[in-house]
Amino acid sequence: MAHLKLGVLVSGRGSNLQALIAACADTFYPAEIVLVVANKPDAKGLDRARKAGIVTAVVEHGDFPDRETFDKAVDAHLRDAGVEWVCLAGFMRLLSSWFVETWYDRIINIHPSLLPAFKGIDAHAQAIAAGVKLSGCSVHIVRTEIDAGPILVQAAVPLLPDDTEDSLAERILTVEHQCYPLAVRLIAEGRVRIDGDTAIVAMPPDIGDQIISPLKS
Repeated sequence: MAHLKLGVLVSGRGSNLQALIAACADTFYPAEIVLVVANKPDAKGLDRARKAGIVTAVVEHGDFPDRETFDKAVDAHLRDAGVEWVCLAGFMRLLSSWFVETWYDRIINIHPSLLPAFKGIDAHAQAIAAGVKLSGCSVHIVRTEIDAGPILVQAAVPLLPDDTEDSLAERILTVEHQCYPLAVRLIAEGRVRIDGDTAIVAMPPDIGDQIISPLKS
């Protein structure tokens, strides 16, 4: 079976990129990362990619007059590498409508909340302020609206009474590293069907309930 060719966009440390790299190292995993693009030359995710022997590119957003021009430069790198799906892994740039439409239904993102709750960059603080008892993460298909689109995989974690933003973020990150590779696998195995703003997912039989209920893991 041919491997799904991934392009991963990063801005920072790339911990979810590392989770994808680890998954792709398995011969039986149905996807491979063919390119990692960063908008910052000092992004730690670039080091992770290079250590794994993955081709990298730096496209600095400050070198471009507007968002769409920057996105078109990123798009050119993705196409040159033969990318089929785009994974956002801590990519701290809003994508233009042009880019989202060009790669429609072929971009996924991971967000540290149980969407549609707590969108935006301060999701952990929002969850703590709201006093919810569960938070978590969501992998979703990207739309032009921030942190919106069909949801592929979610995992819940408890929000404890003494949680800080950092402690909650660390707990959620653990399940992020499970959910992102799973979401890519579902796509690569043809287990996802997009119906408008809903994803119909056929979960493989070897996946237990630890993703949906990670307290049992």
